[in-house]
Amino acid sequence: MEHPRLTGDDYDTPWKDALTRYFPEFMAFYFPLAHAAIDWRQPHVFLDQELAQVVQDAELGKRLVDRLVQVATLTSGQQWVYIHVEVQGQHDAGFPERLFTYNYRLYDRYRRPVATLAVLADDSEHWKPDRYGYQLFGCEVSIRFPTIKILDYASQTEALLEDPNPFALVTAAHLFTRRTKGDPEQRYAAKWRLAKLLYERHWDKQRIIDLFGVIDWLMRLPAELEQRLLREVYTLERNVTMPYVTSAERFGIEKGLQQGLQQGRQEGLKQGEAALLQRQLARRFGPLPDAVIARLASASIEQLENWAIKVLDAQSLDDVLDQS
Repeated sequence: MEHPRLTGDDYDTPWKDALTRYFPEFMAFYFPLAHAAIDWRQPHVFLDQELAQVVQDAELGKRLVDRLVQVATLTSGQQWVYIHVEVQGQHDAGFPERLFTYNYRLYDRYRRPVATLAVLADDSEHWKPDRYGYQLFGCEVSIRFPTIKILDYASQTEALLEDPNPFALVTAAHLFTRRTKGDPEQRYAAKWRLAKLLYERHWDKQRIIDLFGVIDWLMRLPAELEQRLLREVYTLERNVTMPYVTSAERFGIEKGLQQGLQQGRQEGLKQGEAALLQRQLARRFGPLPDAVIARLASASIEQLENWAIKVLDAQSLDDVLDQS
């Protein structure tokens, strides 16, 4: 499956944002039995820092999402428990052992039940691990974890498009990404179909932005087709009066579309790249000095793209911007 940004630490993917905002829907779609056992009247709490402390020595870069969530159950005997969710983007032979390790580390930390749940978004049709363990001298240690494979939904595309759960569309986007690899026109048609569905559901602005963020991140298009898609989206917006921002911000081509000139498109693209990188840096390292903002504004597109790649692995602003 074609994932454009699966290098370095991918913790800031739109996948993570969608799962965080719509966690009950995520559980209802992929893990309905677990969803039915959770008391959703009680708040669920994401434990990012706690998970980071547990997995700080792990290798990163192939997962799309890794979250630890504290939830209440409907069974009074175990009111508070923990869910470790991992959305895996690529085949990884060490994946089952890693989940085993995280599970026992989390249990050791909290001394409460920990459910490990896996969603596999990779492109390997026959890879579906659901357990890990070993035996020695009569001692047996193991874990079995529920695994959902996105490719298993391949024959249900039309049903996914009719399902009101937002993660049905996320799943469809993964499948369309795989199906249209190497065919930009077909990908354009599939992406436009998903975009229209977002508006036809009459969802609120934030949900449309969040979910199109996932679709947009998965289904990358050449700039020309992306511009065509934006024109269609703008026309659609005028009919539903709901603003759309994700691709426009990323490509920064609104100015180019208005002017209809190549120079405008290039300048708009540069502005969009700079704005996106500025948000990424601020999210990773905190408020940016004025000098850094000015440097981003004056940089070339090529330099901005090089810096954007470094953001994933850099430990500081200096590492990104090549500053000693």
